[in-house]
Amino acid sequence: MRLFSLFLAMVVSLGTAISLMADDGPQPVRMGSGQMTFDTVPGWGLRPDGNSAIGPTHGSVVIDQAGNIYTSAKAGVFVFSPDGRVIQSYLGKDYSNIHDMEIRDEDGTQYIYGARNNDAEGIKFNAQTGEIVLRLKLPEEAGLGKIKFNPTAITVAANGDIYLSNGYASNHIFKYDAAGKYLMHFGEKGNGLKQFNTAHGMTLDTRYEPNRLLICDRNHQPKGRLLHYSLDGEFIEEVTTGLGMPTSVAIQGDFVSVPDLHGRLVILDKTNTIIAVLGNNPSLAKGKNYNVPQDQWIEGVFSGTHGSFWDAEGNLYVQDWNVAGRIMKLVRVGAGTK
Repeated sequence: MRLFSLFLAMVVSLGTAISLMADDGPQPVRMGSGQMTFDTVPGWGLRPDGNSAIGPTHGSVVIDQAGNIYTSAKAGVFVFSPDGRVIQSYLGKDYSNIHDMEIRDEDGTQYIYGARNNDAEGIKFNAQTGEIVLRLKLPEEAGLGKIKFNPTAITVAANGDIYLSNGYASNHIFKYDAAGKYLMHFGEKGNGLKQFNTAHGMTLDTRYEPNRLLICDRNHQPKGRLLHYSLDGEFIEEVTTGLGMPTSVAIQGDFVSVPDLHGRLVILDKTNTIIAVLGNNPSLAKGKNYNVPQDQWIEGVFSGTHGSFWDAEGNLYVQDWNVAGRIMKLVRVGAGTK
């Protein structure tokens, strides 16, 4: 277990630069430290007129095998090319309010799994065509009665089993098989060692064999934390404590990116030690703030960091929870995964 507060001041002082404004707008900002040093890409993902292309964001980011970037927003799912152009979109009532996503190759076809908090379901759809092939509802077989169903996170095991977290409600995590059949559930709301106070984000932790579930306990008191559970719902350990409000987790190799709603992104190594902090927002008013309009965005400073994903070169794409719709590209200095 590592305390976030012991590292924050050191990492920020070593790795964060201040953006310098030029006549033609913001310049790249360097942030992070050591092998986790990144430069921002000013204006990435904006329309030609300079405005956000996606509208209000409260979602996630994933990347397909071709390198295209999918981000979910209130309006639906937008697909960007690596240079920041919208090349596809899936909009409307079937794709709105996807709070979390995972992408998975299945027999040569890529599928996106989504947790739709406001629409009370999990979905699976073809990443290339948008065809929805599976919907997951609150399982009556779980015997929980008419509880509120407000899913916040979804992930998939190697065998196809699906895990869907009811993070904005009961904090149960439901397990389904690949066809959507309910198998079991575990977890409960609370601040105990084995409880969740907003099981907000979740992914399959492939750094361990057998794989584990890595879960963001966002509102745990006194500070947010990450937990490991087995794929059978058994508590393993607290991974990292003393975080702010960890919203999601994305893994590449030995590294984990952890967006924090306070306005920063933390990177952990294989030992779950914090090795970099990106985009730290020093403003208490603008960190954890949805209502930061685009004209108040600051290059290299995040506001309500909510989703992230790594590309094949080790670059990061980061989404803020934001009224105008903010997604950022961070290019890893000397990029190349190790």
